[in-house]
Amino acid sequence: MSIRILLVVLFCAVKPCDAQLEPGTDEIEYAVAIHGGAGSAPRAVEWKTARERLLAQALQRGVEVLRKNGSSLDAVEEVIRLLEDSPRFNAGKGAVFNADGNHELDASIMDGQSKKCGAVGGVKTVKNPISLARRVMNDTRHILLVTDGADRFAADSSQDPRIELVTNDYFSTEYQRQRLLKARSSARSRNVDLIGTVGCVALDRHGNLAAGTSTGGLVNKKFGRVGDSPIIGAGTYADNQTCAVSATGIGEDFIRSAVAFDVSARMKYQKQSLEDAIKTVLGQETPPVRGGLIGVSAEGKIVMSFNTPAMARAAADSAGKWIVDVGPAEDD
Repeated sequence: MSIRILLVVLFCAVKPCDAQLEPGTDEIEYAVAIHGGAGSAPRAVEWKTARERLLAQALQRGVEVLRKNGSSLDAVEEVIRLLEDSPRFNAGKGAVFNADGNHELDASIMDGQSKKCGAVGGVKTVKNPISLARRVMNDTRHILLVTDGADRFAADSSQDPRIELVTNDYFSTEYQRQRLLKARSSARSRNVDLIGTVGCVALDRHGNLAAGTSTGGLVNKKFGRVGDSPIIGAGTYADNQTCAVSATGIGEDFIRSAVAFDVSARMKYQKQSLEDAIKTVLGQETPPVRGGLIGVSAEGKIVMSFNTPAMARAAADSAGKWIVDVGPAEDD
């Protein structure tokens, strides 16, 4: 089957922009969606091109896992690991600096079949936080480990080849260092360039949903700040009866409104569609929810929506859908 690449450019200012993929005539056997952060679009063409290429590679990896009857959990972890290894996203290698000039990373993953989940917050020495979050889910009786405890658990798990330890400066890039300097000098530093958090949602051939999210957080954040990405029900949620959701944006907004769970609850109790549930949440005015969401329903319908100027995103399914878009760019 030939692969079609469709680049869709969406703009929005106040009302959410929605990019919904209607399933084709065939029953959807598997589906996967990815985000690379909501906020402003990359200005440089070189960055736009590189991010499109990486999203396409990640999408292809997720599709390969699902096509071969792999689990949605495996697809989510594989996709996010690839993006964590890239300096082009605010997760793993390209994580932002906090106010102290260091890196603290957050991640979570959830299985929609069992409701099992795992998360880590404020880790400093783990190359791929999403894999440590999955190990928390599988190998402990806990859900969330943070800071030194999470790093110690990683050290104790270092026999696992997927848990690789690094020094904190591994995550540093000159691009993020310049963003820190810009944020420190800006009166609006809390809103500077939100692009970068990564997430993935997937439906596998067995009918199971999964979701995961990984981030370096907000640039110039206070030491010890934790956002929504490692909070199950805020930045990540999956339930086989409804949907899998991953969020990106101002983490405090998503925590305050338990956004990821709210989307699922609206589907379960109010019988809203995934599209309507996400549109309602992102469109609320009090309290506001600034950012974007990707979701996939139990039937394989994909929705990618945001109320920021752009959201890097990609999606594919077994019926041949293939979308990759990071928004407009202008060469500096």
